[in-house]
Amino acid sequence: MINQDRLVKQFIELVQIDSESKNEQNISKHLQRLFTELGLTVEEDDSKERTGLGSGNLICTLAATDSRPGIPTVFFTSHMDTVSPGKGIKPQIGDDGIIRSDGTTILGSDDKVGLAAMLEAIRVMRERNIPHGTLRFVITAGEEVGLKGSRAMKPGWLQADFGFALDSNGPIGDIAVAAPGRAEISIQFTGRKAHAGVNPEDGISAIQVASKAVARMPLGRIDSETTANIGSFSGIGPLNVVCDQVKLEAEARSIVGDKLHAQIAAMKEACESAAKEFGATCEFESNIVYAAFMFDDEAPIVQLTSKALRAVGCTPRTFHSGGGSDANVFNGLGIPTVNLAVGYKEIHTTQEHIAISDIVKIAEVVLAIVDEVTASAK
Repeated sequence: MINQDRLVKQFIELVQIDSESKNEQNISKHLQRLFTELGLTVEEDDSKERTGLGSGNLICTLAATDSRPGIPTVFFTSHMDTVSPGKGIKPQIGDDGIIRSDGTTILGSDDKVGLAAMLEAIRVMRERNIPHGTLRFVITAGEEVGLKGSRAMKPGWLQADFGFALDSNGPIGDIAVAAPGRAEISIQFTGRKAHAGVNPEDGISAIQVASKAVARMPLGRIDSETTANIGSFSGIGPLNVVCDQVKLEAEARSIVGDKLHAQIAAMKEACESAAKEFGATCEFESNIVYAAFMFDDEAPIVQLTSKALRAVGCTPRTFHSGGGSDANVFNGLGIPTVNLAVGYKEIHTTQEHIAISDIVKIAEVVLAIVDEVTASAK
């Protein structure tokens, strides 16, 4: 059913279009043309005016061919941007059926395999007159730089009952049914300057205060659902002056919302107690940039996904992811969404690769999900 040669050709074409985050304009125009030629209605939102990315988000709608009431409207989503080094990608097809870059760049299978699978599934549906309800294909910008595109999407623009992200590592059959919410934290300590040799006792070292605060924080793996990390610690000054300014950048994540808030509170308390002890001041700002989501194995979306995976010979396995994706954002908008593994390996490195058989299989999975969604209305 899947035309492997056509699918691989499409994937190769997509990865050769430069689209590092913030430079998505060319891939966006190309995708808009491809989806329009396939008969879909293509819309681009105005998010790039707020994000500074090279494109807004795209929603490509394939009108229903089965008009029976009760067929859910579903969406599939992948992102158009890649990490660097992603300029001048030269994909290599090996005799072993693996596609790699030439070793100087990433490959871009994250997430152009999802895009290629969507396009092939649409072509097959049209060629074989496969009945389906309304389908939407959501293509986001800036996913690799903190989900900027999807986070800037206006609530209500995407109309769908539930959806599927094609953007997780792991063997095909894996379903990310949970992922943590994430808080970005900025902390500023202010001490007092003094000469480090003449009168250091008159100063308050912001470096010392910040170090004490970090030592008091629960960090790393807090429990099976929660993590926290200090990403940067910056306090720069001359050697003979007690440093009075230090800035920390940190994050906290948890699948459970109450645990995320508790972790933020613990980090704030560590900072405030250290500042009070030394007579310094502390400014602590936190922002939850996307929400957590979690489904159990009995959730309807998980049951439907598992059935579709079995139909194409895959073994479903649910797992909890430690990272965020656009699925977090769509769940936060009230649209149940799971993230499906697509088979790419060693992403974000110059050793990134994917098997042709996995590209074919994920396209089959998209078609199987469409079949299950359509059948659910009978």
